[in-house]
Amino acid sequence: MKIGIIGYGSMGKMLLWKFSSNNKLAKDDLLAANRTPEKLEEAKDIAVICDNKELASTADIVFVCVRPSDMKAVLSEIRNCLKKDALLVTLNGSITFDMIGKIINVKTAKVIPSLTAEIDRSQTIVCYNGLVEEQDKITLRKLLGTIGEVIELPENEVGMGSELVSCMPGFIASIFDVICTSAESHTEIPREQIVKMVLNTMSATGDLMLAKDLSFDEVVGRVATKGGITEEGTRVIYDTFPDSADLMFDRTLEKRRLTAEKAGAAFEE
Repeated sequence: MKIGIIGYGSMGKMLLWKFSSNNKLAKDDLLAANRTPEKLEEAKDIAVICDNKELASTADIVFVCVRPSDMKAVLSEIRNCLKKDALLVTLNGSITFDMIGKIINVKTAKVIPSLTAEIDRSQTIVCYNGLVEEQDKITLRKLLGTIGEVIELPENEVGMGSELVSCMPGFIASIFDVICTSAESHTEIPREQIVKMVLNTMSATGDLMLAKDLSFDEVVGRVATKGGITEEGTRVIYDTFPDSADLMFDRTLEKRRLTAEKAGAAFEE
């Protein structure tokens, strides 16, 4: 089976190198194409470097890792070259199957990985159009399973799913950046040490909850003794943070809607 990746941005580059190392793919079974071929020079030892059409005519699974504004042009370029039974995989939640179907009507999956794929702990969202067969799903899940967990959602839930896994590393980092900055103003402990303490505790807490199947309430209950210091802190968070969380999702989902609307207009042109 040959895997092709069009686009060598941050996500395309990550997938190319992860598929090469985690799946032990031979160079001839991994193909890469990019608008600027020179950027692929570093990957010449792990993949066959080619153009979009050559890749589409050869690969059994074609990952299209380009910006929404470039998607229509790439799909139009490869639609007459794609192998008859190939699986097309797009990495953009704003581009719907209906949009894609106006350009090329083939077996198509939508995949949203997370930055945590870099340590093989991605929560990867996947959905399929009606042409994808069960064997295609099995093959794709096996491939994506090498970079983490695969979560299948209906297309209408991919947006929120993306907020929870693909965007969440950024949300989490910004939240704990604020916490560490606030802590820094209340202590003489160096910021570097504060960040390390918080990150290790955050990571260990998540692992503990997953390992012991603990709920958030259970963790809070075990740490926040009645009338104690932790209870005082958690009360502040529960009293003040819900409005920020609601505003965050309101704005990001609205931005997602506008991005999809803009993408849809581009596909109509």
